[in-house]
Amino acid sequence: MTKKNRPIRVAQIGTGNVGGHALKALITNPDYELTGVWVSSEAKAGKDAAELVGLDTRTGVKASTDLDEVLATKPDCAVYTAMADNRLLEALEDYRRILAAGVNVVGSGPVFLQFPWQVIPDEMITPLEDAAREGKSSLYVNGIDPGFANDLFPLALMGTCQSIDQVRCMEILDYATYDSATVMFDVMGFGKPMDEIPMLLQPGVLSIGWGSVVRQLAAGLGVELDGLEEMYVREPAPEDFDIASGHIAKGTAAALRFEVIGLVNGAPVIVLEHITRLRPDLCPEWPQPANPEGGNYRIELTGEPSYVLELGLSSPNGDHNHAGVLATAMRIVNAIPAVVAADPGIRTTLDLPLVTGKGLYSAR
Repeated sequence: MTKKNRPIRVAQIGTGNVGGHALKALITNPDYELTGVWVSSEAKAGKDAAELVGLDTRTGVKASTDLDEVLATKPDCAVYTAMADNRLLEALEDYRRILAAGVNVVGSGPVFLQFPWQVIPDEMITPLEDAAREGKSSLYVNGIDPGFANDLFPLALMGTCQSIDQVRCMEILDYATYDSATVMFDVMGFGKPMDEIPMLLQPGVLSIGWGSVVRQLAAGLGVELDGLEEMYVREPAPEDFDIASGHIAKGTAAALRFEVIGLVNGAPVIVLEHITRLRPDLCPEWPQPANPEGGNYRIELTGEPSYVLELGLSSPNGDHNHAGVLATAMRIVNAIPAVVAADPGIRTTLDLPLVTGKGLYSAR
């Protein structure tokens, strides 16, 4: 808990695609006082936090590669946006250390922490729960997807129904402008030979990555799942072309469609589906976005009543991928007050009060 009438003291962990947006928000919002910044690169170490995000006014807070040094500044909360997809165990250990130090955490990954129970083994969850109990601290991991687009968004719709047969949460996006070679090539396997199975598509990984979505919606719906199934289809590039992250050679992976399916009595009741293209003309027979500028999120709820709800992304300072990364950052930054006030432990969207955007109005 923090004292009233003073800014919440916050440290930033990671300053990449998501972290840069989060750090800028912490610097510019008077409700927060930046205490420290952790970076993974020696090239960034020693630089003022404002310099890292292109702001002119200096903060006096220097970036450090030493997590203990950052925790020694005694923040009330840490914003954890360090790369986690390819360093899961290291990220979990970071969280454990931060929580045990009595610091609350909001984070953008690993995404399975959105709702980890029955998604990852208990032995991976217990150290975090023990550390949170020891430090009297709380942890909330979220974003846009996994996150708002497939937790609060469908949960709100579900609350208006008399009966529900199926909830399908879809991401239909063109990833060509998403600038992260690690995620695009190493994790998702774009630009790789079709017979090479990337990290994301190894057996069980989709269910770890998005099982949290399916399990949380099942908890909100109050149903016990038989289990999870997963499926995927990939399509090759018809010719050579370039994207923000690099080169896509003809014949290598250029489109991906996958599902993580929650079954109840053998029926697909909760489905998480992604349709990812690197060009809009690829796989025209797959579901198309309602937003022609690049993509959107879609909720298809079948029941009484039934809904189709589209959530398009755009930004005056970039495209839909810029908007999605920014939304991920702000989803967790804006949740800081609620997480700091929450009971200790791993918290989810089912636990927290509605985050409304209070104080964010900005006249143009």
